[in-house]
Amino acid sequence: MSSEKVHVEHCKGVNGLDKVILREIRRCSAEVYLYGGQVTSWKNAHGEELLFVSSKASFRPPRAIRGGIPICFPQLKSTGSLEQYGFARNRIWSIDLDPPPSPSDISHKAFVDLILTHSEEDMKIWPHRYDCRLRVALGPTGDLMLTSRIRNTNTDGKSFTFRFAYQTYFFVTDISEVRVEGLETLDYLDNLKNGERFTEQEDAITFESEVDKVYLSTPTKIAILDHERKRTFELRKDGLPDAEAACVEEPITLKPGEEWKGRQEISAVPSSYCSEQLDPLRLLLRG
Repeated sequence: MSSEKVHVEHCKGVNGLDKVILREIRRCSAEVYLYGGQVTSWKNAHGEELLFVSSKASFRPPRAIRGGIPICFPQLKSTGSLEQYGFARNRIWSIDLDPPPSPSDISHKAFVDLILTHSEEDMKIWPHRYDCRLRVALGPTGDLMLTSRIRNTNTDGKSFTFRFAYQTYFFVTDISEVRVEGLETLDYLDNLKNGERFTEQEDAITFESEVDKVYLSTPTKIAILDHERKRTFELRKDGLPDAEAACVEEPITLKPGEEWKGRQEISAVPSSYCSEQLDPLRLLLRG
């Protein structure tokens, strides 16, 4: 078997849906479904699953896959004829045969480029032409990287405005044993209180009941600590000001021909490695 086949495999998944399996030499892996352009699995070198997918996930279009990393575009809330979280996660993406160069990923062999473009049916609910590109890559040490590019391809001279998010579902053992660091003193919108704006008062975010908050203008790095599993997820992002890796409060506007780029990188490391380095100041300064 050639080395290329080891790193990237195109095959069938649940219910015959097309998917791509990415593998790195240290046995880290990720699975990406063309339906939704959605990452549904990310495993470390020990074969441990790092993402959560609901046991009730149907993998039957047009229902979105529940879990993994859904792509939310072009919106995050129901507006007019557009469904909540947009339509990108309910569409069949294609393999991108002519992706733009990505110098930062050039050394990575385990990656796939996908593309979603406008359809006549979609233009009835969102009347714009666009290219939405996604690169999913595994780093040599198992880091998971998602890079999105959205270009306005309208031919009528019109700009369009959109919101975007990587709605990542992490696999944790006990939510009461989880805390998030790096969001201290920041403003957030509480969706359980009609989107009202508050300022975070706690030193770290913990979970004792249902939570649905969008933290605004967050640092480029945040950490999710799973005490029971002694594991820390480190999130780095670029072009996505809000948590988790999203543009929520301030939408993005593109003129014809303009392109937006957003990126998320996730690492999973032993908590002991991070525990003394994740106060807010050190978190921001880590390279």
